[in-house]
This record gives sequence, C-alpha cells and structure tokens, in this order.
Amino acid sequence: MLRFATRYGSNGVSSWLRQPNCRHGVHARTILRARMMSGDSFGALTDVEKIMLDSVKATGPISFSSFMQLSLGHPTYGYYMKPEHAVFGTQGDFITSPEISQMFGELVALWMIKHWMDTNVKVPFRVVELGPGRGTLMDDMLRVLKQLPATPGKLKSVHLVESSASMRALQEGKLRKASQEGNFEIMWHDAIEEIEPEEDVFTMLVAHEFFDALPVNVIEKTQQGWNEVLIAPSNDPSIKYTMPLFRVRLKARLSPAIATHAFALDASTLLGLASPRFFSLPVGTRIEVSRASMNQARNIGKLIGTKGGGCALVVDYGADKAFSDSLRSISSAVPGECDVTANVDFALLKESMADLVSTHGPISQRDFLTRMGIEIRAAALVRSASSPERKKAIEDGANRLVDPLGMGEQYKVLGVVAKSSGGGQEVGEVWPFTGIQESTHP
Repeated sequence: MLRFATRYGSNGVSSWLRQPNCRHGVHARTILRARMMSGDSFGALTDVEKIMLDSVKATGPISFSSFMQLSLGHPTYGYYMKPEHAVFGTQGDFITSPEISQMFGELVALWMIKHWMDTNVKVPFRVVELGPGRGTLMDDMLRVLKQLPATPGKLKSVHLVESSASMRALQEGKLRKASQEGNFEIMWHDAIEEIEPEEDVFTMLVAHEFFDALPVNVIEKTQQGWNEVLIAPSNDPSIKYTMPLFRVRLKARLSPAIATHAFALDASTLLGLASPRFFSLPVGTRIEVSRASMNQARNIGKLIGTKGGGCALVVDYGADKAFSDSLRSISSAVPGECDVTANVDFALLKESMADLVSTHGPISQRDFLTRMGIEIRAAALVRSASSPERKKAIEDGANRLVDPLGMGEQYKVLGVVAKSSGGGQEVGEVWPFTGIQESTHP
C-alpha cells in the first residue's frame, strides 16, 4: 500500500498600522517514503489506496499528479473532502501564518489597498482568495478594509475558491458577520475559472499556501527526451529504475515501455517544454512540474490583467527554481488521511502569466512583512494589550512570522499587478519588492 514516513521540523495606510485593533485568537518537514503492498504492519488498505491499486491494475502505473489528486481531492475519500479532518489551526496538521498572528492578514490587506489607491481609487473593488482555509486570513483582511477611510462602500464582493463543503461551512460561519455589516456578497466557486473578469472593478487576489497542494508530475530527461516517472507496485517486472529515496516496495517506473502509454509520453514532452530553463538541464535530471499551477497562474493573470486592473499576492514555500524531490506529507502517513504538498516553482508561475501581468519577486516573507511595517504594527498591538501574556503572544507571533530560520525565509511572496495603471501608464517598481537582489535558477 502507499505510506509516508514523516520527519518533523521545525496616506491612511501607514497610520492604520499604529491603531490598537486586535484579533484574539506543526508545520512538518517531511521526506517522501511511498510503498505499495497488499498489507503489512501499517494496517489495512485505505479507500484511496484501493482506488490507486485498482487503477494500476486496470491501466498501468499512475503519475505523481494522480497520486496527489486522489490523496487530497477524491470527492469522497480525499483528505480535504472529509469534514472530520482538522486541517488548519492548533488541532490541525499545521499552523499557517494567518493562524499565528492577525498581523499577517492585516499587512496583506494594506498592500492591496495601497495598490488600489495608487491605481484607481474611484472604482469599486472585489477580493478573491484561492484556498481560504478556515477563513482566518480573509477575516483579518476584511477588518482592515472596513476601518480604512478610503474603502467604505467600495467593496463589491468576496469570492472564495473552495471545493470542500466542510471548509465552506467553516468559512461562512467565520465571515458571515463581516458580510452583513459591510453589506457585500460572499460567493463560493469550485474553480477560479468560474470568476468572470470585470472591466469596471479592481480585483484583489490572494493565494496563501494554495499552489503547494496542486498536483505535480515528475519527469526525467533521457537521451531520447523527457519521460514521466510513474508509480507502480514493486513486484511489477517492467520497472527499470527506482527513486533513490523510496523504499523498495514502491518503485518509480521509467522505461522504454512507457512509450505504450501515449498520454504519459505526450505529457512528459510538453512538461519538459514548459520553461526555457529546462532546455539546458543535463540528461538524468528529474524535476517536478505542475501543469495545474501553470493553469492557475494563467487564470490569475486573466483576472488581474483586465481594464479594471488588480493586484495579487502568492505566498507559499518554494523558490525561483524547479525542484527534484520536494514532495512531502504532513502529520500522518496514510494517503487520504494526510496532507501532501510540494515546493512551488515561482519562476514557472511568472512565466505562465508574463504576457498578461507584471510580476515582482518573489521575496522572503520576512522581507515582505518587515518592509510593510510589522514592527510598527506589533508595537501598537503590544501597547494596547490587556495583559503581559497577551503582549508576549503578540511579540512571539511577529517573531515567528519573520524568523530567518523558519517561516520568514521558507515562505516566499510573489507580487502580481496589472501591466498598466488606471491612467494607462506602464507599471514600474512595486513596493516592497524593490531593491532586493533576485537570483535565477533552472
């Protein structure tokens, strides 16, 4: 069966930072160890594993993309689809930045409002979030939007891209009050494609820890070109290669026989051509490429690059390069019962939307939050704190968000804005992404 072994690791805008408003309120590093067996000390096969094995028996080895899709998004047995799974927060698999401190969402909102004010303050705006979790980030953003003097009456709607019914219920409960008080509509969508571009509305979009959960394919460069690495039971005699970090009971299949799988061959060739960065990679290189991420980035560009304009922030762990072995599980060790993620290739996101919008960064979360004024905001909250314990919690939260040995450097922030401002001028440098040296990688 498939199993994972887990290793744990560790203008009105600036003045608002000093206001005393306050919201009271384990990320795991892992190495992939996947196995396919008929039964062992890990217990019986899960429903997701049975589906995977049946698929292998019927049509041959499955891709890493299919593995992630089934593990996370199967309509009945996927990890995100089960209401009993506490995905976020202190009872969940990991704590995200918005769950650590209200300051994260507040500073994200300030960046977006500042860009709207600089672009065209006369037009209304809407807010879009991809993968809203429990609604904590959106709740913090909406509180800021309510309090800034330039925004009353300008927020037209909130759009949440969420396919899980149980998560939608959590979000509705979290955001109902803000919606009623602000007199705006909240709409849920299964996919970003359902959100129509609007030429008379400014679009603010945030994707926080969204792209890391999108499926990736693993491809390897051979003398004949790019081939896809597939997953099959280890007793399959046609297996030629083994993933170095995998246990012996599950092996990755990459052999000339793969040519009989026309779709896999075509997909690997196309994925190998997805970026000019991949052309110079040597034979034997394996990389993770997310076709889903390319499509989602493209859709973000279509929403932001309209006449109405817009801006977006993508916050996730990854870098401006492709990764070869970043697939990991969180907390548990059972497909369908654990989160599965991969590092984000930010360079691929930028390439996918380059003709539609202007991209900036990525920079570290530490640089983004520090330059946006987290120290000022934390000091204001500390001054208004009701107890020493609350003061310490505020300080600890701020420190954790910018920790250079943790979230501060592990998480990257990519800025996306329309190519031209409301007056038609080309967009130049965008704060706080200016003056930070970016490096390029394959």
